[in-house]
Amino acid sequence: MADSASSETMGRSASSQTQRPLALITGASAGLGEAFAEALAARGYDLALVARRADRLESLAARLSVQHGVQCLVIAADLSLFEAHLPILQAVADAGRHVDLLVNNAGFGVPQSFAAVPWDRQRDFLMTLVVSVCGLAHGVIPGMVARRRGSIINIASIAAFSPGVAGNTLYPGAKSLDAEYRGAGLKITAVCPGSTKTEFADKAGIRELMDEQPSPLPTQTAAQVVAAALAGNDRGRVVVTPGLHNRVAVFLMRRLPEALVRTVIGAGAKKYKLER
Repeated sequence: MADSASSETMGRSASSQTQRPLALITGASAGLGEAFAEALAARGYDLALVARRADRLESLAARLSVQHGVQCLVIAADLSLFEAHLPILQAVADAGRHVDLLVNNAGFGVPQSFAAVPWDRQRDFLMTLVVSVCGLAHGVIPGMVARRRGSIINIASIAAFSPGVAGNTLYPGAKSLDAEYRGAGLKITAVCPGSTKTEFADKAGIRELMDEQPSPLPTQTAAQVVAAALAGNDRGRVVVTPGLHNRVAVFLMRRLPEALVRTVIGAGAKKYKLER
């Protein structure tokens, strides 16, 4: 279910609405999603802000409208629900708009053993990070192809380059549509950040564990990750790994023997695995 609520700036005439491109951002209420909204508003994008917490979205929309003079459409939606992408895209269409840039950012972690977590939680994870991501991309690509322009940024993780380890069983994995649509004028980028200062650990229930045993790699800010993501997408990069330290980590994961990589990563991941 999705419920849309428009900020007052979205009520302008259709002619003014077509002056700026529109970016649709999922998980926009905090963390990377909020940082994407701030960066894109500064670039002159109107925004369709999607998340479950409508109050946060309304506050963000009001602030960015005042700061940058952009129009904001607030869409409260739970991406774990069946066909969650449909009412989101309909809300955009009802506002007389189309999506020029899609940021698939919404997500969460399940830091427990696969079978120890109720299936409905694992299902919600897959719906949010896979099915709704694909549904939104499937919905916006035809229009982008017809206009011969458009961008999609999918937030993944450096975990996509690692062998699987215990905990977060379904987390690694990302796929790009670049090869299929680059010739049609689209730019599609998978962004693979490492440790980032967001609410991710809080929602996963591992903040205390991470504070007790912080990652040995530097932690980036959401703004740093977003800047790298947008710069990479501007250049047509298919995969962007923000931060030199993360790029070195990915290089080592790809070059060192898998048994060694699995041992090292497994030891690190074990610290943040919940047993309950």
